[in-house]
Amino acid sequence: MSCCSGIAVPLAGASSSRTASAKEIGLASRDLGDGLCQVLLALPDVHCAACIAAVETALRKIPGVELARVNLSTKRVTITWRATDGGCPDFAGALAEVGYAAHPTSFEDESRDPLLASLLKALAVAGFSAMNIMILSVSVWSGADPATRHAFHLVSAALALPAVAYSGRIFYRSAWKALSRGRANMDVPISVGVLLAFALSVYDTVQNAPYVYFDASTSLLFILLAGRTLDHLMRGKARSAAGALAKLAPQGANIILPGGAIDYVPLADVRPGMHLIVAAGERVPVDGVVVNGISKVDCSLVTGESRWKHAEVGTAIRSGVLNLANPLTLAATASADGSFLAEMTRMMEAAESGRSTYRRIADRAAALYAPVVHGVALISLFGWFHATGDLHQAVTIAVAVLIITCPCALGLAVPMVQVVAVRRLFERGIMVRDGSAFERLNEVDTVLFDKTGTLTLGEVRLVDSGNIPPDILCVAAAIAKYSKHPASVAIVAASPDGAQFCGTFDEVEEFHGCGIEARAGDTVYRLGRPSWVSAPPPRKEEGRSSSVLSRNGEAIAMFSFEDALRPGARELVDFMQAAGLSVGIVSGDNRAAVSSVARQLAIEDFSAELLPSEKVDVIRALSGAGRKVLMIGDGLNDAPALAAAHVSIAPSSATDIGRSASDFVFLGHNLLAVKEIVRTGSRADALIRQNFGLAIAYNIVSVPFAIAGQVTPLAAAIAMSLSSIAVVANALRLGAGMGGVRADIRVKEPARVRG
Repeated sequence: MSCCSGIAVPLAGASSSRTASAKEIGLASRDLGDGLCQVLLALPDVHCAACIAAVETALRKIPGVELARVNLSTKRVTITWRATDGGCPDFAGALAEVGYAAHPTSFEDESRDPLLASLLKALAVAGFSAMNIMILSVSVWSGADPATRHAFHLVSAALALPAVAYSGRIFYRSAWKALSRGRANMDVPISVGVLLAFALSVYDTVQNAPYVYFDASTSLLFILLAGRTLDHLMRGKARSAAGALAKLAPQGANIILPGGAIDYVPLADVRPGMHLIVAAGERVPVDGVVVNGISKVDCSLVTGESRWKHAEVGTAIRSGVLNLANPLTLAATASADGSFLAEMTRMMEAAESGRSTYRRIADRAAALYAPVVHGVALISLFGWFHATGDLHQAVTIAVAVLIITCPCALGLAVPMVQVVAVRRLFERGIMVRDGSAFERLNEVDTVLFDKTGTLTLGEVRLVDSGNIPPDILCVAAAIAKYSKHPASVAIVAASPDGAQFCGTFDEVEEFHGCGIEARAGDTVYRLGRPSWVSAPPPRKEEGRSSSVLSRNGEAIAMFSFEDALRPGARELVDFMQAAGLSVGIVSGDNRAAVSSVARQLAIEDFSAELLPSEKVDVIRALSGAGRKVLMIGDGLNDAPALAAAHVSIAPSSATDIGRSASDFVFLGHNLLAVKEIVRTGSRADALIRQNFGLAIAYNIVSVPFAIAGQVTPLAAAIAMSLSSIAVVANALRLGAGMGGVRADIRVKEPARVRG
């Protein structure tokens, strides 16, 4: 019951009327760079497609807002905005004008569920009333004498009143809030139906009619609340993985003060460079590097890797990792907002909010629901009254039409599958940045791989360091320290321990896709692609990647590297080719090295020595020919190609900009994770189509029966609840019904640098 399952109720400890000031929201915003900011706001009152449209429309009218996207599953809105006057716009005030309270939210552990508690209390009251009224109804329908029958009707009215007043208030409050703003939502027809059924029964009791329908009104409430409670629990189950991820972060950290004292501070106060103490049995609060201590750490909840890992001085550790053996002192490398857990949680939020074509169709259909269903119910009311002259029967049929024609199943068809798919991949160490990528993934017909760091591990090794003079190697290492390219890391790692370049550089600049240029007085050093470093370039060693160091345009050393294929690379390529996809390699590495990898993987189509812009040109040429490209890459020079592709995937070892440009990020180093992504995307697409079929078939079959007077309000409530539950249950099959590949998930630790 997506359009109504998130019913607005007063929350314990957090009133739904709470709003936040522009200053508070500004402090809670993240700086995305280039003048852009982003904030996540909680919307406790949002609960249907009409609410989504109202919120997003109100926010997009605010100057400076570039993106506003509501996540119905988590009842949050993500706002990306650009400050026009240096301050934060009054988002909360704008939302309050259209009837929605908003306040900043975080990913803290919400151990209590006020909405579930309210639903259970309302369900209990409705169930008690319905059960007792049904018992009294048995006597009435069995032929009780008039006096007894009237007495039972009065008792039934007394039992029904608290159910209608207390249990029904959940629907009434939401309906009134929508109507007072000139809108309608699913709670409007439900409220009308329940109140009409109760009012008709009161009227019949006063008129001493032989039969009344208090049992129908209370049972209707009970069924509706039971369906919504079950729906709430099932949707909570779908999101439990994201909740588990958020729970990994502690609420604070023990930091070492300049004088050596230890102080416990809130997690939000931790800044890069601070030294933290992580005791045995505690989780790492933020990303950091070990500066003191030796221990074993458990990364399973973050990465899926079951084996414990050794941690010592220099080991980089991500937030959420459990320290098992001994205390560790870490130097924080990121704030809480910029740590691994925060990034992964934001990815899941964005994935659940993704708007595919299917989802946009479902949202539009749900938005059209209110005028259409009220029109059909009104026509049914007047039609039956004109045909029979029986107002009671006409109202009963209109109530059934109001209840049975629900777009809940249609509204749930896409988002529930999307949420379950995100959870399934998360449990396998794969993060989804955009939920709409599942739909685009099924349109792919061409797959392009980068080589270094993607088809290979990117842990290159300098193979001829012994043939390079130590002083030349020290110069190269001093230049390479300014880059995170795998070849640069390998050169630094191979430099002699304790040996350092004695000079200084006046200026160092990295040219992505080419190399590094360093100036020391009148001397210009270049380290990188042979064709860029010197002319003519030195002879390359067959089958290996090479870099050249030049001084004032003259090559003075060549470095050859070896790299190993990623686990699962051959199996993945075979899987892609067996699926009928065209597979190719686009790499900036030399042709000999790329050709060697292509031969090992039986890939015939490959391009080498490409600049980042040339990779984009290849993708655009394929797109212009009608091809849908899946790009898999990891480096800074792959980011433009990842962004240009129809769908993109990157390992977690990719650069920050590479991860940001991709639709999927897998945490391990086994490429079979990509196979898992493809299989999950295909299965999700099939389930979405099935859910659409279920939702459409339900309305096609049920609405004519209701209009024809063959469905009672109680039967309509049961049918409506079952339709939504069926769609949710079908979506959950994605998580429970698929076997398949379990990728070998390991977080690739950054290479340690010596020098």
